[in-house]
Amino acid sequence: MAKVDFYQKRDLNNRIKMAKYLENLPYFCQDYFIGIENTTSSLTRYNYSMDLNIFFDYIAKYVFKKDVSNITLQDIDAIKARNIEQYLSYLSYYELNGMYYKNDEKGKARKLASLRSFFKYLFNHDLISSNVASKIDTPKLHNKEIIRLEKNEVNKLMNVIENPIEFSQHQQAYNKNTFERDNAIVTLFLGTGIRISELVGLNVESFDFSENAFIVTRKGGNQTMLYFSDEVAMALKTWLEKRATLELDNDEKAMFISLQNKRISIRAVENLVKKFAQVASPLKKISPHKLRSTFGTNLYKETRDIYIVADVLGHKDVNTTKKHYAAISEDMRKSVADKIKINQNV
Repeated sequence: MAKVDFYQKRDLNNRIKMAKYLENLPYFCQDYFIGIENTTSSLTRYNYSMDLNIFFDYIAKYVFKKDVSNITLQDIDAIKARNIEQYLSYLSYYELNGMYYKNDEKGKARKLASLRSFFKYLFNHDLISSNVASKIDTPKLHNKEIIRLEKNEVNKLMNVIENPIEFSQHQQAYNKNTFERDNAIVTLFLGTGIRISELVGLNVESFDFSENAFIVTRKGGNQTMLYFSDEVAMALKTWLEKRATLELDNDEKAMFISLQNKRISIRAVENLVKKFAQVASPLKKISPHKLRSTFGTNLYKETRDIYIVADVLGHKDVNTTKKHYAAISEDMRKSVADKIKINQNV
């Protein structure tokens, strides 16, 4: 029997988790999720199901004073703009199933996007008379400072992976056993800027070392060919030599393997990056995403081309890239300040 691949398994898990949320939502929500299936990923639909679960819990308690299961399309049609604005305010700090949560403007913007999709579907299918969610302004998002590693911090990070002398003897023994893998993972992050989910989903057959290239599955399932340097190739080949010595199942295709001789998990990759980064740069909370930012920053500095950076990072909208690398643009503006001479006699 063929082994289910990483992306099929992830899709199945998202569908199972979404189904649990749908059990608590009104009947017409099922039609909505079927309706958007061909235009969205399973992860997007799972996130929407979580967001709608919060929304329906709110309107059941504070707007209609009834159980969620009893909310009708007529109730949804009666919702006013102020109800959604009050809901966004509620999201700042709220309680759900005995747990407390809070949202900044980014979290609120995502939940509003979920509502807009939901109301748009109902309106387009003549199930409600107006799309009230479209009238609500998106919360203003404030650009956050890009946390990334400087060159000296990158050097220290790689040195810590190779020589973890600041760890306990037990940790050093553990790291010695995983050095080739950990070094290849961090090098691949820093050399290509791929996402953590993309890295975990890589198979050995994804790579072509004659071209120093590999196929990566982006968000939404699209596949893209990316290229890497000889430095990255060397780290990957060293790991593959070590991987060849492991006792793996014949059908295990994963590029990166855990100590249980299975595909490494996202959590394990997050933990190994955090472990080494805490020593290399203790004042910065470095995650795999911050290594991606480090690559993007370095690529932008080298190319001065935001469109190349957007393409390599897999951003569908170049404005996303511009937002993340606004600080680098400021560096560029400073660098040209002395280029214009007003008094040519000086």
